[in-house]
Amino acid sequence: MEMRIEKDSMGEVKVPKNAYYQAQTQRAVDNFPISGIKMKSSIIKSLGLVKYCAAVANEELGLVPKNIAALIKEASEEVISGKLNEHFPIDIYQTGSGTSSNMNANEVISSRANEIAKEKNLDLFVHPNDHVNFGQSSNDVFPTALRVAAMMMTHEILIPGMNTLHGSLLKKGEEYKDIVKTGRTHLMDAMPVTFKQTFGGYARQVELGIQRVNASLKRVMELPQGGTAVGTGINTHADFGVKFAKAMSKKTNIDFVEAQNHFEAQATVDAPAELSAMLKTYATSLLKIANDFRWMNSGPNSGIGDIVLAALQPGSSIMPGKVNPVIEESVCMVCAQAIGNDTTVSIAAQSGNFELNVMFPVVAHNLLESIELLGKVSRNFAERSVNLLNINLENVADKVNKNPILVTALNPLIGYDLAAKIAKKAYKEKRALLEVAKEMCDLSETELKAALDPMKMTLGGFVGK
Repeated sequence: MEMRIEKDSMGEVKVPKNAYYQAQTQRAVDNFPISGIKMKSSIIKSLGLVKYCAAVANEELGLVPKNIAALIKEASEEVISGKLNEHFPIDIYQTGSGTSSNMNANEVISSRANEIAKEKNLDLFVHPNDHVNFGQSSNDVFPTALRVAAMMMTHEILIPGMNTLHGSLLKKGEEYKDIVKTGRTHLMDAMPVTFKQTFGGYARQVELGIQRVNASLKRVMELPQGGTAVGTGINTHADFGVKFAKAMSKKTNIDFVEAQNHFEAQATVDAPAELSAMLKTYATSLLKIANDFRWMNSGPNSGIGDIVLAALQPGSSIMPGKVNPVIEESVCMVCAQAIGNDTTVSIAAQSGNFELNVMFPVVAHNLLESIELLGKVSRNFAERSVNLLNINLENVADKVNKNPILVTALNPLIGYDLAAKIAKKAYKEKRALLEVAKEMCDLSETELKAALDPMKMTLGGFVGK
């Protein structure tokens, strides 16, 4: 690889000849050969947005010349578009403030801006610190980029995916609203429910997940930008934060505001941690739903067999004809990852020492991964599983009719003790509950049929009265 020499305050550094980044980025590449995991494209995009909006605010305040700001904005647009992603090589396990990634953005944008100036025959020089980073610190840039990325990905990927799943669950429940299935508690037969009730419960879990996420976004929308080094706003204009948030809102069509308290916004990741916690809660909901699907689909001969999931691919390399609930398994793995990610975020959130949290990069990686995974897997779950599943009508009806727990509806009519004897006898002799009840109590067949109607039982109240 051809190299060139770059200089910074610590001396000379060899940098790849064609790289837009400069000395500080290269030092970070050399210092952190940890995981090989680079910053997510969403964070790189957000860093580009931060630099673009900072240039807008500084130009309006007369702090950066208009022609310099124009070059910064043009170069920043290329970062935002993803065109320059290959020039962001730093590992996520780096300096905890994200200083390395902030300087990476400053260097790439200044290099590209200077290249644009040369292409346009402009006698201008854009400095990475004095111009691109003017009025900013890594300490407010990176947490701002984190929040911007989280807001954008939540609106673009997560909420749409959750809405798709919510709608699919409601639609599937409505499709089979008149079908009664055996309810189960402790994995054992219980009183009957309709598929609409079951799927309505799932849909409500997703709906509440959406509400929880949206509620947490009210805190994420507060941007730390303007606090600079420690939250005081040293070396920036007093109106910078307001103008920056306004520019970011216009650029993203999301209502951002300046942080009410810059000391809180930079010293903590409480708002991102809250969002992560809501994602964890949704992950536990989704895990429950996916596992219910796996149970209900189990079989085809020796399992529960309430539903039939779409056969999407062969399930075994050795057992011909085997088909597995692969979509549900992928959902469960995503949920496990999101729950683990939240643990990382929770630990990182405790590392706000005095005026700065020092685990911003790992928070960004884990939070954004959870947002993306949960959004995409929710949509995939809806489209490749919920929308395509069918009810095993014959099997469901047979299980309901043989369910001895239906005798519960007779409690108000004949008492708990006699009802228990009828249930045990019916189960032991593998006979229909109605048939055994006719032999063991004084109720007529008409009364028994009315009391033991599974659909009526799903409506609650006293079935036999």
